[in-house]
Amino acid sequence: MNVTIKDVAEAAGVSPKTVSRVLNGEAYVRPSVKEVVLETINRLGYKPNMAARSLAGARSYLIGLAVDDPTWSAYAAGLQLGAIKKCRERNYHLVVEPVDTNQAESEEALMRAIAHLRLDGIILVPPLCTSDSLLDRIEAIGLPYVRVAPGQQPERSALVEIDERQAAFDLTCHLISLGHRDIGFIQGIEQHAATPLRRAGFLDAMHQAGLPVKPSRIQPGDFNFHSGLEGGEILLGDAQDRPTAIFASNDDSAMGVIAAASRLGIPVPQALSVVGFDDAPAARIVWPDITTVRQPLGDMAGAAVEILVDPRYRANMQDVAFRRVLPYEIIHRGSVGPCPT
Repeated sequence: MNVTIKDVAEAAGVSPKTVSRVLNGEAYVRPSVKEVVLETINRLGYKPNMAARSLAGARSYLIGLAVDDPTWSAYAAGLQLGAIKKCRERNYHLVVEPVDTNQAESEEALMRAIAHLRLDGIILVPPLCTSDSLLDRIEAIGLPYVRVAPGQQPERSALVEIDERQAAFDLTCHLISLGHRDIGFIQGIEQHAATPLRRAGFLDAMHQAGLPVKPSRIQPGDFNFHSGLEGGEILLGDAQDRPTAIFASNDDSAMGVIAAASRLGIPVPQALSVVGFDDAPAARIVWPDITTVRQPLGDMAGAAVEILVDPRYRANMQDVAFRRVLPYEIIHRGSVGPCPT
């Protein structure tokens, strides 16, 4: 027997309108009430009839892309371009929905947008794709979604990713092969799934080579130029105790490290090697250009679109066969050289 919205309302002790407000992400629902409604939805296994919420059987041909901030880095831009291209090929349109995860009501705002847009599916990127509460709510309304680089719970949904831990391992091994033994590391945003994976790959390579990593060699970061600059100045500030190489968790922060080295009169790569991650466009035009991991962002977003428009996935969103692990590539450029003697 199909569970209806009235069944949920009766079991939760609220009105059907309140259940609808929770499903649509509307404001003015007390957190305690929302928690009870969501728990009841999950317990009863309620799945809204999406066709009944619009024209019977209608499709909007709109795919959403929810990003933390579409202007914060080349990462988001690369995903947007790849998703737009694939949507056009499949006669869909892309709707980019920016979400400021630093704001307390960010999840509510996204759910309201989803309710108003009538999307056919949505792509979620870090850190949104690792929010259990957000995933619970999207699943409760039956909206197809694909996560990009979630780094956890691979069995939960369709996803597209690269092996970020292995990529960081390989890049660190490249530095070690050039004689570097003292390597610094600048992290990314802690809430992003990529941050612990890239750090783990770095540490795996160092430990495998029998190279100790002092706690002070790992600096916090925010995946941006300024945190790379700050972390670089800390790592390079003591002329008697400097690493010979620095692994920055993305290309924007790697550019900050190169700027810090320039301020301190440290030539790159003669006295310091610097690597990044993602292969952002700026990594190719900064001087020296940056050795990095090329993450196929456009292909990843395109693969996510392909999954969302696939009728086999739409018929069974629990089918974990819809997972894509795409290849990465280490791009060798001018920011890396042999360890100085």
